[in-house]
Amino acid sequence: MSGDTLTCSVVVPVLDDAAELRGLLAALAGQTERALEVIVVDNGSRDGSAEAARAAGCTVVDEPRPGIAAAAATGYDLAQGDLIVRCDADSRPPRTWLAAHRRAHETARPGTVAVTGPAMFALSTPLLPLGPVVSTAYLGGYVLASGAALGHVPLFGTTMSMRRDWWQEVGLDAARGSDVHDDMDLSFRVRPGERVRLAPSVRVGMSPRALRPGADAARRWHRATATLRRNWRRETPWMRWHARLCPEGEGR
Repeated sequence: MSGDTLTCSVVVPVLDDAAELRGLLAALAGQTERALEVIVVDNGSRDGSAEAARAAGCTVVDEPRPGIAAAAATGYDLAQGDLIVRCDADSRPPRTWLAAHRRAHETARPGTVAVTGPAMFALSTPLLPLGPVVSTAYLGGYVLASGAALGHVPLFGTTMSMRRDWWQEVGLDAARGSDVHDDMDLSFRVRPGERVRLAPSVRVGMSPRALRPGADAARRWHRATATLRRNWRRETPWMRWHARLCPEGEGR
């Protein structure tokens, strides 16, 4: 990594989400520490998302392959910062968000390759008091269920960052199809002896659309099961836990 202060490239995959994207880019423009670059990967938008990103001075890249995994990976491949910081169009980071990601890496234990954190749903006024409870239940369930399969803290794409040199080592093995959760699949690339840090300081706000039932919920469930199948064919959960509890790798 370069210099005394780590540089950050922000990567945002987007598909027909111009209104949310404008809100995110406004939040990024107000950061206490500016990003080296903001890369918006347009996955075939028809609503002006790419134009909104260009107007904000972002680097805009087209990715014709459908799915967040392909779009995100294209952005990661192009990033030039020491850290690749990922969020979604509906992420709402506070002003210290980028600085918090940088500090979390700089103060992390040896072997830390990525940092992730919590998010708070921005519920409408009648349900506003339930925001902390719903957010904790949603993200807590993800961390516990995915962590049991992984043997470590999972990455959460709404607010995460990783060392660029680590991505360059594992990126070719990351899924780039439309039928996986990209952040969960990337979590499976974390190897024995490597760590993901869960840092409350990188918390963001997010829209409640992930809570909506119907077709979107069904797609999310399908992607989760497809991601697990893809990775369990290579390494079962007990193999992953054994590799982490026995660093020398006996029995693998």
